[in-house]
Amino acid sequence: MPDSHQAMLTFLQQVVNGLSLGSIYALIALGYTMVYGVLRLINFAHGDVFMVGSYIAFYVAGAMFNAHVDNWYAGAAAFAAATIGCGIMGVIIECLAYKPVRNAPKLTPLITAIGVSLLIENVAVLKGVFGPDPQFCKPILPSDGKLVHFYGISEPVDSLLLIAFTVVLLFILWFIVTRTKVGKAMRAVSQDKDAASLMGININNIISFTFFLGSALAGSAGFLFAALTHVQINAYLGIPLGLKAFTAAVLGGIGNIPGAALGGLIMGLAEAMVEGYGSLIHIPPSYSDAVSFVVLIVILLVRPSGLLGKAGVEKV
Repeated sequence: MPDSHQAMLTFLQQVVNGLSLGSIYALIALGYTMVYGVLRLINFAHGDVFMVGSYIAFYVAGAMFNAHVDNWYAGAAAFAAATIGCGIMGVIIECLAYKPVRNAPKLTPLITAIGVSLLIENVAVLKGVFGPDPQFCKPILPSDGKLVHFYGISEPVDSLLLIAFTVVLLFILWFIVTRTKVGKAMRAVSQDKDAASLMGININNIISFTFFLGSALAGSAGFLFAALTHVQINAYLGIPLGLKAFTAAVLGGIGNIPGAALGGLIMGLAEAMVEGYGSLIHIPPSYSDAVSFVVLIVILLVRPSGLLGKAGVEKV
């Protein structure tokens, strides 16, 4: 019985770790799926927006600490700056890079998105911007390494805060999309742009708002990553995390908001389980990234449209 009890505790510990990691993936994946749902565009620069959000949180929090501001106020300021700053950045990217090629052949916006991603990364790595050296963000929120004990599990406060923040943000997004006029307009544009335009909806404003909302969530994820995961940040941070988040969006059903959140959580849980139990089946913990993509392949073989996606007819 003690062995089985310990095994259950270890499993629950990995579940919490997976939900914590998956929360980051879910927030970033939502930006991918929202933009795709409205424009049918894969915004490959979205992971870099997340990276910028983590740096904004890092610098704003550092300035607040230097001014001897309380941790909670510093955290609130860093969260607001990262969220709003990245939201505005998303709108600027859409206006300058994507809007001019909106009606071009599908390959053109895709290449443009890759170009924007490379541009952001190469500007960010300049010494006058973020620089090539990794930065370590000191704890922003006053958790002081405290542990929460429940049912025999000892979990850092930071991990639980990350999950709680994500739940709140997901609820806010759900409310905006399903309970507001702008959310109804977003859903109308996603279904049929021409019909929505005939009904008096300003397509350009809705697309800009979609980019703002998706990029703001990426900025929030950047804040949470910098503030609560205690991992070094660098100018190329958006590449691996953006790729995993995009995979999560495809896993859940690209264009489906609940699917993106579900896909992110599944990706996080898969990685946590491999890191926790991989040695038992002779899989090194470093292979956790590969296992996540294997999960994607297996699910897409069964459901090509993703877990919550709907199969559609493509007109040629």
